[in-house]
Amino acid sequence: MVKCGRSNCAEGAVINVTQPLCKSHFISGFESKVAATIGKYGLVSEKDRIIVACSGGKDSTTVLYLLNKWFGNVTALAIDEGIPGYRNATLEDLRSFCSRNKIPLKTSSYKQAFGFSLDEALRRVAVLPCNICGTLRRHLLNRGARGFTRIATGHNLDDEAQSVLMNIMKSNIGLAARLGPVSGVAADVKFVPRVKPLYFCLEKEVAAYAFLMGFGIRFNECPHSHISFRASVRDFLNGLEQEMPGSKQNIVKNFVRLLPKLKEAYAAETGISHCTVCGEQASGEVCKACSYVDSLKKQAAIDWQHTAKF
Repeated sequence: MVKCGRSNCAEGAVINVTQPLCKSHFISGFESKVAATIGKYGLVSEKDRIIVACSGGKDSTTVLYLLNKWFGNVTALAIDEGIPGYRNATLEDLRSFCSRNKIPLKTSSYKQAFGFSLDEALRRVAVLPCNICGTLRRHLLNRGARGFTRIATGHNLDDEAQSVLMNIMKSNIGLAARLGPVSGVAADVKFVPRVKPLYFCLEKEVAAYAFLMGFGIRFNECPHSHISFRASVRDFLNGLEQEMPGSKQNIVKNFVRLLPKLKEAYAAETGISHCTVCGEQASGEVCKACSYVDSLKKQAAIDWQHTAKF
């Protein structure tokens, strides 16, 4: 049995990232890292009304638990995209967790908001699942967070390293400027700042924490995720990490050093307008969410007319 690497500790190690650690020392170290990130970047204060974007998975449940433990004034916000066999299971876990911990839970769904589920949308239009899903999800999160001062998300270090690399590979440096522990470049009255308490935590650390804390969640993965560009970048980074341990942390830590200059450079270029259809943030006259919804409604009308002929 490998023993804990902390001095004067004879307990067996349960995880080894930079050193082998027992359950107690790992949990305390993990929580200290998250608390330090919140403090250093001013992610959350006691005056904030916090809403946590929750999927029922390991990352968002960990954020929900810690912010509720430390600040108390927390609400969970869940979006049901309508993915049979996946989202219904994670939402069941989330409802159970919120009930046990007496945390208020708000829910919204694509079906209620737009008139179709994700799977129904994918049967109507030829589009990558993550493209339309990410757009509609962000739209509902922003609407659901109205009245709160912070949206906390479960993005971890792996997620951020992937996002940095994806934006560089696609020459989206302006989008990369919106990353960081606090998302966004320019303030807007209709945009609730998004914060990432797990910013410097590896995915495997979050998974270990959720498991050791007994959150009672299923470690499921979206059935559409494997066909995304992010999945390819994730696999590449995982392979690189095997050959060069610490690669992911180096990407994120060096990116954070460059981030203030990036935000400064692109702040003036960030033109924020509001959608003429729904009133939410948009880069043009109509936001991407409303554009998708309009296309889907037009396609549904064409399908109905085609069916009516027969």
